[in-house]
Amino acid sequence: MVFQGLTRREAQAVWQPFREALAGQPEDFEVDYGALSVITVAAREFWAPTWAKRMLGFMRQDSRPDAPATNVYWSGDEAQAGQVLHGYESAWLPAALLQADRREALGDALFAATRHWPVSLHLNKGLAGASAEVVDAARDTAMNPAVLDAFALAILGAEGPPAYPGVAGREPDEARARRQAQMIDQAMAELRRVLPAHAAYVAESNYFQADWQQAFWGANYARLRAVKRQYDPEGLFFTHHGVGSEDWSADGFSPRV
Repeated sequence: MVFQGLTRREAQAVWQPFREALAGQPEDFEVDYGALSVITVAAREFWAPTWAKRMLGFMRQDSRPDAPATNVYWSGDEAQAGQVLHGYESAWLPAALLQADRREALGDALFAATRHWPVSLHLNKGLAGASAEVVDAARDTAMNPAVLDAFALAILGAEGPPAYPGVAGREPDEARARRQAQMIDQAMAELRRVLPAHAAYVAESNYFQADWQQAFWGANYARLRAVKRQYDPEGLFFTHHGVGSEDWSADGFSPRV
């Protein structure tokens, strides 16, 4: 997780109750405490290609001959370079699922989902527990209001190595992609069982999302449609599953009558 406005000691204090809770239940949890380290750096140096970041494994350097030392990238993003996505899903998980009477259902849903495909919980994206000022500011955006009380964004994704149709030895593995996409669909179906409604993060979502208007924007969609009609009545600006795209064919070239 990334944080700002806290000292290293303050950030450690935020996580201390969590660490103590895990330590108090050794029969239920196996914890890699080395992965729970807190590191601080000045914001102006966050993207700097420093030796320390490379040594700690946060960044990697371009390995091509004569590549500038400033050619760096985050290690966690390496698999995304040229990847072919096989499937992708996301869902905001409401904080209500953390209440005592809902935790078992949440745990069961997560376990059932992982029988089909791994699920990652991105705790840095939901706004549950944020200050009233932060929540109010987010409420005044186009994002699905589900983000306001979400404690995490669940993400399920699968990808293949860089590939391109027609390039010998580098063709996408379509059969594998379809299998993995199906497994992701099955895993998300398990999570949906405990969600009041499926709300997704538009920037990390299923390209084939069926209920995309509701999933991406929720109650905000009607207002967004009105804005679209007012300022772009001819539908000049088009994007896949963007506001108003239901008025056009999938390629954006033919209006639907």
